[in-house]
This record gives sequence, C-alpha cells and structure tokens, in this order.
Amino acid sequence: MFTGIIEELGEIVALTRGDDGSARITVRGPLAVSDAKTGDSISVSGVCLTAVELDAEHFSADVMGQTLDMSNPEQWQVGRAVNLERAAAVGDRLGGHIVQGHIDGTARVIDIRDEGSWRVLRFSLDAAHAPLVVDKGSIAIDGISLTVSAAGDDWFEVSLIPETLERTTLGSRTLGDVVNIETDILARHVARLARFGLGESVGELADAYGRSDA
Repeated sequence: MFTGIIEELGEIVALTRGDDGSARITVRGPLAVSDAKTGDSISVSGVCLTAVELDAEHFSADVMGQTLDMSNPEQWQVGRAVNLERAAAVGDRLGGHIVQGHIDGTARVIDIRDEGSWRVLRFSLDAAHAPLVVDKGSIAIDGISLTVSAAGDDWFEVSLIPETLERTTLGSRTLGDVVNIETDILARHVARLARFGLGESVGELADAYGRSDA
C-alpha cells in the first residue's frame, strides 16, 4: 500500500526480457533501498513491484507479462526516469490517498497549459475508466497522488504545482506521452457493487447497523 507521495526519482539501469513475456528490471534508487530488504514492495511509476535483489543503490524486481501489457510500454526502457515510493508503514501520515500500486491502464497527454507557476495537463480517458474519475476526486498518475481538477466524458485534468513538476516525471511530460493511471479504490468498489445491484442491500445493511447502535 502506498500514499502517492513520491520519494525520489529513480532510473532503470538494466532490463532483461524473459521467454514467458516477463522482465527483470534493475532500478537505481538510493533512498528507496536505504532501509529496504528482499521482499519489500516499491512503487515504480505507479506499479507495485517486489524487490528480489538489493545493493547499496539499486534493487531488482520481476515484472509479469500482464503488468507489462497494462502499463506504459515506454516506461520499461534502460535510462528511463521513474517515480519511486516505498510502501507506507502503519502509523504513517496519509499525505496523498490510498494507492495500491495496481494500475488500471494508461492515459495519454492530450493538452498542456501553463498558468503562471502552475501547469495543467489534460489526459485521455477511455470509457471503462470514465465513471471512476470525478472532479475533485483522487487519481494516481505514474504513482503520484493527484486531485482531478476537471473531468469530461473522455478526458480529465490535473493541475500541477512547481514542487510536483520538479520532483516527479510529470515535469517532463509532453503531448502524446503515455502515463500509468490508477483510479480511486473506493470508486472501483462502488462501481462493482452497482454492477451487481447491491446498492440497496448495502444501504439496508447500513440502516440496520445504525438502528442497532441507537
């Protein structure tokens, strides 16, 4: 579990493709490995990976074929800068929002506007994810916890402060670039309940608990 507050910019320094469509990557991230051990989870631009090898400045992780297929293909390249975040510890402040590191897919930068010191990025939004993205709601882009500043039927926007532009990969994104997105876990649960027509049942259950507490 993560909070979407990026701790450092890392770099993919090695990548080996497997015969089964998977890959092993090695990432330079001195802060990320400073207190890490084998088996720890580290978010790499929004993708939760398990460290299998570590040294003083690097960690290696295996990436499944499904993950490679769902995520930004441009991300898995030697020399690529990536956003890194260690898993949250119990009792940490939740500076962003609950981020699982289980991305939903990708979006593409379709507009960029500079507004003083701020920058507004507009992203494409496919039909499957559109119901899960709401104005003023939370979304993780390349692992970064952000607030949706505007949303349409097939797009959404985020407004980035200078700190985010400087400390994350979003500062270098240009038109046409692809990013990983993870929608809010609460929105996904609500959508799942609605799909199975459980909205009324959940409401009745909540009412019952409310009456029992009275």
